Amino acid sequence: MRIVIAGGHGQIALRMERLLSARGDEVAGIIHRPEQAGDLLAAGAEPVVCDLESASVEDVAKYLEGADAAVFAAGAGPGSGAARKETVDHAAAVLFADASEAAGVRRFLVVSSMGAEGEIPEGTDPVFATYLRAKGAADADVRARDGLDWTVLRPGMLTNDPGTGQVELAEHTERGPITRDDVAAVLVALLDEPRTVGRTLHLINGSEPVAEAVRAVAGQA
Repeated sequence: MRIVIAGGHGQIALRMERLLSARGDEVAGIIHRPEQAGDLLAAGAEPVVCDLESASVEDVAKYLEGADAAVFAAGAGPGSGAARKETVDHAAAVLFADASEAAGVRRFLVVSSMGAEGEIPEGTDPVFATYLRAKGAADADVRARDGLDWTVLRPGMLTNDPGTGQVELAEHTERGPITRDDVAAVLVALLDEPRTVGRTLHLINGSEPVAEAVRAVAGQA
């Protein structure tokens, strides 16, 4: 397959790129700083320099032509203010979805966040609350599209601990941690499972091997 990942220099994206390239897939990562290209090349991915905060749908669509799947894994990141949560976590996701439809790429995965649905608890940090609202709005936009075969993945608290290969994947889970290694592994498995199309799934570390967890949730479709 050829897979294009928005936010190609992110921690989850780099892990995913290594997994995909190792199994023989062709993977491109969209980055906004040229100096990030070396890290993608080391991961086996093609770096594509494109600023999703200023690009047009046509600009992005040309990089998606011929792809089998698109993954939105971009984020404004820690230390960014509320304004960039909106321009990256929401607007860039909508742009990437528009571009995928324009390029005829149906399979579309979104890396979202647990807590992006429902009411945000009182006392939540204002910038984090903006982030959750932006993620929720992006998810809602993608899920309303008939032109995409989408899956939204909402991980719990991300950690850099070594991957366990053991997860809990379901439409609803308790809050909990999940390693970035395991998120990347689940995303790769979701790409291969068409029965997860149209599903919004929560992910935390658990007791079920990744492949079995994805097969189990797909069987509930």
